[in-house]
Amino acid sequence: MRASRFSEEQIIAILREQEAGGATAEVCRRHGISSATFYKWKAKYGGLEVSEARRLRALEAENAKLKKLLAEAMLDNAMLKDIAGKKW
Repeated sequence: MRASRFSEEQIIAILREQEAGGATAEVCRRHGISSATFYKWKAKYGGLEVSEARRLRALEAENAKLKKLLAEAMLDNAMLKDIAGKKW
């Protein structure tokens, strides 16, 4: 997945700019983003503070790491079952 060119702080600032009364199309044009991107950000970061967004990113990274560890453990388990099931 491609990394965003905007940090969480910048995304939240853009969302706040629109909430302060700016037109969505104008805010999107000024920052060079599509309206789909804006609404995707709004669904993910809407109502968050900067510190909460940083915590969300840390939790998502930790979750990805744990999912990877689980997948590797399940693969090892399946491999061991396959080896143990064979007749020598």
